[in-house]
Amino acid sequence: MSDQESSTSTSQTEGELDEEVEGEVDTEMEGEGENDSKHRDSPPLQISSFSSTLRAVIRIKQKYHALKKRRQEVEGALTGATGRTSPKIFTFDGTTPTALSVPQKKKRKRRRRVMYPNRGKRRAPPKPARSRAKYCLYLLFAIVFVQVYNAIENLDDHLLRYDLEGLDKTLRREVFGQQGAVEGLLSHLKEYLSTYVHNKPLVVSLHGPSGVGKSHLGRLLAGHFRSVVGETLVLQYYVLHHCPQEADALQCARDLSALISEIVERAEEEEKIPLFIFDEAEHMHGEILDALLQLVSSKQSNEYLNAIYLFLSNLGHSHVTKHMLHNSSSTSMAKSGHYSHFVKELTPILRNTLEKLHVLWTEADILLLGLLEKDQVMECFLDEMTREGFYPDHTNIERLAGEIEYYPEVGGHEYSQTGCKQVVAKVNLL
Repeated sequence: MSDQESSTSTSQTEGELDEEVEGEVDTEMEGEGENDSKHRDSPPLQISSFSSTLRAVIRIKQKYHALKKRRQEVEGALTGATGRTSPKIFTFDGTTPTALSVPQKKKRKRRRRVMYPNRGKRRAPPKPARSRAKYCLYLLFAIVFVQVYNAIENLDDHLLRYDLEGLDKTLRREVFGQQGAVEGLLSHLKEYLSTYVHNKPLVVSLHGPSGVGKSHLGRLLAGHFRSVVGETLVLQYYVLHHCPQEADALQCARDLSALISEIVERAEEEEKIPLFIFDEAEHMHGEILDALLQLVSSKQSNEYLNAIYLFLSNLGHSHVTKHMLHNSSSTSMAKSGHYSHFVKELTPILRNTLEKLHVLWTEADILLLGLLEKDQVMECFLDEMTREGFYPDHTNIERLAGEIEYYPEVGGHEYSQTGCKQVVAKVNLL
């Protein structure tokens, strides 16, 4: 737009100058015409009139050149001002065919010339040497992957070797009313048996009143481990049978330590984990407890750290009975949520009681078995009668279950005082 305005102003200026020049020439010509008419009237002055006409023409020519120079100066001033003020912005209004830019040819990138020595054959430049560290890194990744894969496979092999799924089915089928304790025991076993390297042995202590299934649970566990690890790697120790006299407690402790050491060394050779079950642990003498404390200590050698110790006792049974009778309205041992609440409340109390008896109990994980209800006692009768070949008559089962002593009914729960302890004896009387 600025270029168009400048061209318009320039054309206007030129027109004005032309008009001015034409006006002055006409004025001069009119003046000269008047002079010529005057001189024609006076014939004696013809020579002077010619000279005046010549002077007028010269004067007109000088003025014309002066005006032309002036017009050129004005045009230069206008074009210079327009060039200084107009911005260099592309617009479609002022484009002309002459202003089109000619496309430039792309410059070809010159290739580097390979300089060869004057002497010898022409050879391509050597390729940069590859670092060997990359291959070492790939090898390291492969080794780590193989190790992790083998570790996962070994975990599966350990769990498959001990057949914990089969043990789970057996305990759920054979043990009545203690599902929370069974789940806790299986959880400890699964976590411990998933690997062969440990920093301490697994020590579990089962506590509960008489007749709730502690010894029965121990027998089932021992039978399962005998089938998976062998007869020689399982020890069932009954205190009243192996060491009835307190006077022989020291010798019994030495014999027990020697027997456990022998089993542990054999298990180390076979790369298996042995099982030691101590039933009626409430009758253990102090010397035997001291010997066991040294064996379960983490300061022992590796073969002693790969072992499972299971203690069965009725220590603290009064706390269990009292708690269940006082909280019978909200307590049901068949539900895992109630069992976890039951264990959470009783474990600190029971642990304080056990630690006063011996330091060994501080190394143990405590699991609690609760009182059995009448329905669960009837299940014990049904299972035992089926084993003995009797027809499981529901009326006969109710009659036998009614002969057992129970605590007073509280909150809709009727707990047995002796659990299933008398079931076998009553079935044998049939």
